[in-house]
Amino acid sequence: MTENTNYKKNKQNDYDNNLDLSNTYFEKNNTQEMAIAVGVNINHRKEYEESMTELINLAKACNIKCVGRLDQNLKRPHAQYYVGSGKVDEIRMAIEAFDANLVIINHELSPSQLRNLEKMLDIRVVDRTNLILEIFEKRAKSREAKLQVEAAHLQYLLPRLIGSYASLGRQSGGVGTKNKGVGEKKLELDRRKVEQKIHELNREIETIGIERTTQRKSRVEAQMPNIALVGYTNAGKSTLMNAMLDLYSRTAGKKVFEKDMLFATLETSVRQIRLPDRKAFTLSDTVGFVSELPHELVKAFRATLEEVKNADLLLHVIDASNENYKNHMKVTLETLDEIGASEIPIVNVLNKIDLVSEKELNQLEAENAISLSSKSYVGIDQLVDKIKDTVFKDYVKCVVRIPSEDGKLYSYLNENTYIMDTSFIEDDIILSIECSPYDHARLEKYIVTI
Repeated sequence: MTENTNYKKNKQNDYDNNLDLSNTYFEKNNTQEMAIAVGVNINHRKEYEESMTELINLAKACNIKCVGRLDQNLKRPHAQYYVGSGKVDEIRMAIEAFDANLVIINHELSPSQLRNLEKMLDIRVVDRTNLILEIFEKRAKSREAKLQVEAAHLQYLLPRLIGSYASLGRQSGGVGTKNKGVGEKKLELDRRKVEQKIHELNREIETIGIERTTQRKSRVEAQMPNIALVGYTNAGKSTLMNAMLDLYSRTAGKKVFEKDMLFATLETSVRQIRLPDRKAFTLSDTVGFVSELPHELVKAFRATLEEVKNADLLLHVIDASNENYKNHMKVTLETLDEIGASEIPIVNVLNKIDLVSEKELNQLEAENAISLSSKSYVGIDQLVDKIKDTVFKDYVKCVVRIPSEDGKLYSYLNENTYIMDTSFIEDDIILSIECSPYDHARLEKYIVTI
């Protein structure tokens, strides 16, 4: 019980000192923890098994080893413990049998359910939401991502403060009196501190968002289409972006971080892609989605996901090797709807086809889909053709006649339009080009009819 005692001391110190709630117990405990994973399958959900596998992988990302697993089928969650009262006894026996020091519930618990379980089990209990928040907190790199995760974590903790003050309050006697003991006064004070901190964080996030809006405005003014990569976590969005950069970018140092793990990417990265025919667009790599993504995180990352909302085209990257890809697609589309991006044109990208057989590939069901392998670059040419047919469909072919001494204009056309043919008449250059409607309007006085 030494581990449990240390947990209680650390938890109480968070409240007795300066309310540094962002420094969670996960960060204070450097040893690998042994956990019992607990799931409740409500009305025999089809995606339940994958959800439990995902929970174990989420735990692994937090350096937690799941040494045991318990499942229960219920028509509805138990109001007091989320699991049934009999299952609580089973969890207690599993804790002793596997010498576990943590219980992970595959669902977000209410504050009262969390308190009741910890009281009955005499061990630390975390839910799926808290686990995901912990991963985000560990992986956040940029200033904005750190602020967003901290705000989301505090928002999650706010209604759960009361449990740590239960032992501090005092009952006062007399009819009509309320519990106004030391604990309640401290709770009210610290709740105000948390709310003030959340307000300060949101204000700083808003300031950073204004800077991003300015950057986005400059791209819009340049008439450059924006394409955003979206999809389930670990579907290969970052790998696809790096493949595009390898093939079509002059700046090798602009690659984004990629790794075979959940939530490798938390920040939105924007890179410029310039195709051989001079067509250019910005490509945005965004945070991956997951089933039961905490509402606090969706809300916190709403500013970051503005790149998705303002995209001209979405590339929905799907892990073709995952047998639950249909559910992943559903989760992604639901999240896009939640952030207000459901009306944007979308192309399904079946990634990792090198990991599936031809028969399995033929059985995949995804409308308007391009099949490719980001690792081996197979199929990327077809994706680029699809992009061009979608976001560059308004490009115009025309012939322009420009003075040969106008080197600045010729340089601009050579850099920003696709020159199909060049000839000379007297002192002028005749160029057959394909250009954007924006450039076509600017070149109106140079356009000639052949």
